[in-house]
Amino acid sequence: MKRMDLKIGVFLGLVVAFFTACTDKVVYQHAEGQVYGTVYHITYRSPEDLHPALRAAMQQVDTSLSMFNPSSVISRINRNESRETDSLFRKVFYLAQQVHGQSGGMYDITVAPLVNAWGFGYEGKNFPDSACIDSLRDLVGMEKLALKEGQLFKQLPGMQLDASSIAKGLGVDLVAECLENHGVRDYMVEIGGEIRLRGQSAHGRPWRIGIERPEDDASAQSRDLQLILALDTGALATSGNYRNFYIKDGRKYSHTINPKTGYPVQTDLLSASVYTMSSCMKADAYATAFMGIGFEASKAIVEKDPDMEACLIYEEEGVLKVWISEGLKFKIVRQNE
Repeated sequence: MKRMDLKIGVFLGLVVAFFTACTDKVVYQHAEGQVYGTVYHITYRSPEDLHPALRAAMQQVDTSLSMFNPSSVISRINRNESRETDSLFRKVFYLAQQVHGQSGGMYDITVAPLVNAWGFGYEGKNFPDSACIDSLRDLVGMEKLALKEGQLFKQLPGMQLDASSIAKGLGVDLVAECLENHGVRDYMVEIGGEIRLRGQSAHGRPWRIGIERPEDDASAQSRDLQLILALDTGALATSGNYRNFYIKDGRKYSHTINPKTGYPVQTDLLSASVYTMSSCMKADAYATAFMGIGFEASKAIVEKDPDMEACLIYEEEGVLKVWISEGLKFKIVRQNE
């Protein structure tokens, strides 16, 4: 090689090295705010500020599935003003049907009248008597719904749907998809504790995600961790009865309602954290379902699904116990006994 060519080669090599270094140092953007009655935190590696696009992705869920938005698809269906659905509603409905069947009917998005009666819905706090509960139970049951050619038909006009146990997970998925459509390959999306992630954090390692120890604390001041996971892909959702509850006459009433009895659930499961590779929506729905069916039934579902792992924290004879599926054990970086 001539001397000039050598110099040019060295120069080009330095230029490539410089731009590679610049690429490696692309900043991690942070976005946060309020949505769906909770807060969100999003971290992603990109030279662009994508926050407006991410807000628009979250807004799709509000437009379709929010019971607090009077013009949403689900609100209009609940008021019998329309039967028309949209693609997001149908996506949620078909997954809800699947989880409903696998949980023996314990997961049911028609539970809205009971959720409202117990004070955990959009109509404010109340305290129902047994006669009220019995009457409302007639309005519950996904088998009383039919989705045909994009229209939802209800057997009883008083039936109402509550998609809150699955909508946050869907919102997380939509934000993640938005990021990937913009070429982002390193991100962590968290909305109200439901998470989807990919790649590495700003520390150059898999994302560190904690699973809380279930201790009754409606104020959310107690945040002791049961374990910490290192994750580089997938979604994680947790459901438990240790945050959203109230005490009346010395008795605890949790937000998870048994659609068969009409009363808040009473099982041995204290919290369910579900990890999937496919979607946060799926993890969100199954975490809720597990709280209704208890430890043994939940464990059986996890062990049969190759896409699902879980950390189930339950009580046995007054002692707190932790079950972790085999695939999740390899992702633990720290665990409290």
